[in-house]
Order: sequence, then structure tokens, then C-alpha cells
Amino acid sequence: MSESVVNRVEWTPAVGVHGFVTTRQGGCSTGNFAAFNLALHVGDDANVVARNRSFLLQSLQQHCALHSLQIQWMQQVHGVNVWRVGAAAIEPPQADALYTTEPNIALGVLTADCLPVLFASEDGREIAVAHAGWRGLCNGVLEATLANFRCKSSQVRCWLGPGIGPCHFEVGEEVRAAFLQRGSPLQQAEIAAAFTPGVQTGKWQGDLYALARLRLLAAGVHEVGGEMLCTVCQADRFYSYRKEAVTGRFATLIVRSA
Repeated sequence: MSESVVNRVEWTPAVGVHGFVTTRQGGCSTGNFAAFNLALHVGDDANVVARNRSFLLQSLQQHCALHSLQIQWMQQVHGVNVWRVGAAAIEPPQADALYTTEPNIALGVLTADCLPVLFASEDGREIAVAHAGWRGLCNGVLEATLANFRCKSSQVRCWLGPGIGPCHFEVGEEVRAAFLQRGSPLQQAEIAAAFTPGVQTGKWQGDLYALARLRLLAAGVHEVGGEMLCTVCQADRFYSYRKEAVTGRFATLIVRSA
């Protein structure tokens, strides 16, 4: 398994906590899904996806030196439900965030433009992952995830993964208005600044990274890592629904080993 298939993120929240991001390179999928598609719901051959997921699991086990490691997936619906993982479930729960205190269970989110967000307490005992498309982000999926932590939000560190950048995330006035309406009253100017006028009248270029950072800051998080990696600009490396429509999904994962 090559390094391009599963990569450690440049983020060290706590000893024993590991973050990973896959790319679209190195797997068995073909056509629109080439090559390392990990999603079962996009039209790819289920047997091929199962092979890709098996490769991913093997690679994670090698990276973490955890042969008993399992992966917990979820059925993402652009909502705010958080599933507390006590043991890896056979059937993926319908949720857009996963939280656990258990070691050896990798929490995974599948994306192709939406923003993946990793969470870890400073002591490494609590971890979570969230799927933050604009609807979930606006409706509070990050805040709902933080609410599951026993420690204070100020003791949680977050990391933002690859997602669509403001260069390509064109939205209508209703999206901008929704964020302004539901955002912190003290951050209205900063929220407005996360939207720049688009080429067409009534359209805006939205910055999901800035909006996520603002939400996390307002919720009490002090440290947010990750750099903007636009999935549309780097569609040869990551899947992008906005650019290709029929395409696969890459994964962002977090696991605690102790």
C-alpha cells in the first residue's frame, strides 16, 4: 500500500491520537470512480469498494501498529446527529458525526467537497469526526459534536480537512442569509466577510473553512489546524462532486491507540 493511499495529517492533538486522509489514488475502482473510492452509495461496484476498504484497513493497521483496529462508517445525511460509538457497528448509523472514547476504532467520514472535521481532547481520551457540508455546518453539526465531549471545548483541538474552497463554492443569497441568521451576533461582520460577491448577481463565493473556524471559535475551541486544500482545484488528487457529479468519495479518519 503506497503512502498516497492513506496519509497522516500534519496534526498532533495528543499522544496516541492519529489522523489520516486518503486520496483517490491507489485503489481498484475504475471509470468515474478511479481509483480509491470508499463509498458504497455512489454507484461503484460494491465488491470493488469492499476491496478498497480492506486495503484501507490494512494500511491503517500498519500505520498505527494496531492489528485489532476497526473502522466505523456512517450514513451521512447532511444533518446534525452525532453517534456515540461504544463498539464498531455492523450497520453504519445514520449520522453526520461520530464520537468515541474507545481505542482501536477509527472514525471515518466520506467526502467529495464537504468539509471533514477531526476533534480530539488534549488528553487524547475523546475523539470525534464530523461531516460539515454547508447545511450541517449552518445547522450546528460542529457544536453538536462538541456537546458530546466531557471536557471543556477549550480543551478540544480540531483539524479541517480537504474541502471545496471559496474559489469554487458558489452559493445563492439564501445560503449567506442562513449563516448570518444562525451565526453568533458577535461575529456578524466576520460571517459576512466569509462571502464575497460572485460573478453573477445574487451569487456569492462562500468560505467553508472560515465559517467552520468561526463556529468552532464561538463554541470555545481555541486551536483549529489544517490548511485549505480545495477539492475542485485538486480533483486529480481528491474526489469533487461539484466538478464531476458522478464520482467517488475519499475518507478522513481519526483513531486513538491508547
